[in-house]
Amino acid sequence: MLPITRLSRFAAPAFVALTLALGPQISAAETALDLQAPVVAADLSKSKQTTPGLYITAADAGRVLADHPNMALIDVRTPSETMLIGYPMQAAANIPSKFVDPALGFDAQKGVYKMIDNPDFVAEVQAWLASDAAQGIDTILVMCRSGSRSAAAIEKLVKAGLDVTLYNVVDGFEGDKNDAGVRAVNGWRNAGLPWTYKVRAGLWPGHK
Repeated sequence: MLPITRLSRFAAPAFVALTLALGPQISAAETALDLQAPVVAADLSKSKQTTPGLYITAADAGRVLADHPNMALIDVRTPSETMLIGYPMQAAANIPSKFVDPALGFDAQKGVYKMIDNPDFVAEVQAWLASDAAQGIDTILVMCRSGSRSAAAIEKLVKAGLDVTLYNVVDGFEGDKNDAGVRAVNGWRNAGLPWTYKVRAGLWPGHK
């Protein structure tokens, strides 16, 4: 039997045709993963959509990671976020895709300091995949705060030609905002999954 993450690569032509006919709904890979809350791409904001079109909720990510040793969760938030806000205990690595840089200015409309790309992001992911820690990993679940930075990070990895399956964790670690502006709707932390403030040695493999 083929590993579930490889099913879409060897699917029968008729099944592929049926999947394409259904449009951007539930992908074959998501169906193979038997997700409890499959993500419909059309329901996502453009900022959370990716070229691979593979999506998963944080709640499902926590469950499938335990069952599939070929998968790894990568947190692409800043190291400060992992230390001060917390991060999933199941995270294989924290490899930041961006950094906060107040010197770039302040976005008054969004109420945030601007961010700068981590120029070493792709190289650090590639180095991690080549390390002993990533042996057997062919699928990465990419997580940020609430699903947009992770989508952008996936696009960088796709452009670089990484030969791995890339899922966007669409609600991230903190989740989406409620009507009061509080991130209490969904996300890893709100799903009651294990997390910690204590940064373990080597979490950011590029900076030990």
